[in-house]
Amino acid sequence: MTRFEPITPQGLVQLCTERCADLDGIAVVGVDGAPAAGPDLLASEIVDGLRARGRAAAVVRTSDYLRPASLRLEYGRSDPESYRESWFDFAAIDREVVDAVRTHRRWLPRLWNPVRDRSFRDEHEQATDSQIIVLAGPMLRTQALELDLVIHLAMSEGALRRRTPDAEQWTIEPLLDDDAYAPTADLEVRYDHPDRPALARTN
Repeated sequence: MTRFEPITPQGLVQLCTERCADLDGIAVVGVDGAPAAGPDLLASEIVDGLRARGRAAAVVRTSDYLRPASLRLEYGRSDPESYRESWFDFAAIDREVVDAVRTHRRWLPRLWNPVRDRSFRDEHEQATDSQIIVLAGPMLRTQALELDLVIHLAMSEGALRRRTPDAEQWTIEPLLDDDAYAPTADLEVRYDHPDRPALARTN
């Protein structure tokens, strides 16, 4: 039976940081959450905590790995299926981050600039022997990425509708659909109120 216990935002950051710090060698961690949950914010706090402990760490945002506009917007600017299938370049994330950091000890911080609709032209970063990459963004759990630890910031439909800008409300349906098929994360966090999170505990 799963129950949720309240935890402070600071306590959540500390717990996530400790779980990441316990990982040996090069590791890739996922912070999976809708944009409304701000997964990149938690990822940045985790990275700050890891660096304070002397561990090399960096954030990679899925929003920096969007596919070109010709592919993302092929069926319009608000097509739910496109958001799930064509919006984010998860194949490139797997190739340039997840596999690259383990196989070649390097990773590409950013790939595609959606404003200019062209490559960021970033150089690859070199990894240390104990490098941690914290990958942040939505729909990570259904992408078959080889992640060493997954943290999920779960939001109900009501919370998503309250916290998602009007222009992005069309993304809520595909986010909920994806969530319905996603496996359970290593750390499940109820995140309807980010200032009052709750952590899943299994008896």
